[in-house]
Amino acid sequence: MAARTVTVRALAAAGAVAVLVAGLSGCSSADEDKEPDHRSFALQGSTLTVDADDSALEIVAADGHAPGRVEVTRWFKGSVVVGSDPEVTWSMDGDRLKLRTHCSGLVADCDTRHRVEVPRGVTVTVRSDDGSVRAQGFRDALDIRTADGSVRVGDSTGPLTLRSDDGSLRAEVSSRRVDASTKDGSIHLELGTVPDLVETRSDDGSVTVDLPRATYKVSADSDDGSVDVSVPRDDTSSHVVTARTQDGKVAVRTAN
Repeated sequence: MAARTVTVRALAAAGAVAVLVAGLSGCSSADEDKEPDHRSFALQGSTLTVDADDSALEIVAADGHAPGRVEVTRWFKGSVVVGSDPEVTWSMDGDRLKLRTHCSGLVADCDTRHRVEVPRGVTVTVRSDDGSVRAQGFRDALDIRTADGSVRVGDSTGPLTLRSDDGSLRAEVSSRRVDASTKDGSIHLELGTVPDLVETRSDDGSVTVDLPRATYKVSADSDDGSVDVSVPRDDTSSHVVTARTQDGKVAVRTAN
């Protein structure tokens, strides 16, 4: 009888936890935070590294802020029923802005989003372990790498480097040099100016490069998919485009 009682209690406890998990799963959204936190950090020099974990990021080159200041807005919504209370932290060490979300336990549900406003003239590097990244407005070099999440860049003219282990890459920019690669996801570049060098690689996903009308030196191939190159080609051109994927279609075409 004692053994049966213990078993019944254990099953009841497991059932209660399962109900809590089902009730909380996917509930939290940072967009529900109507009173986000804000903080201003001093930046010495002309480089910034944004080091984030488990947060959606929006990185903006902004006018009108005091020079040497990085403005950060944070939205957070979450709860932990079985485990430690969730915690979100931010700090600046030299030129590294560190953004962390600590949300763990048997029943944990959290969502975080950051907007980082960067002064003009700053070269930005982004390192994200988990979360999407959006960036816009950069005239200086921009380097974005994420382990798990999509990357979107717009309205930028500086050299661009994009990396994702698991996520799609998309850029609508006028950069003259673009290097984009992903292990699992599609790549789509729309360039508003004739580039000097474009390099794109995907292990599993389509690659599309839309270019202004000009003549290009193009290398394009796919191990398993169609290849369509419709831009004018000349192997002596100084405008070089490489588009490769292991699994998916490749298109290098003139933008409409």
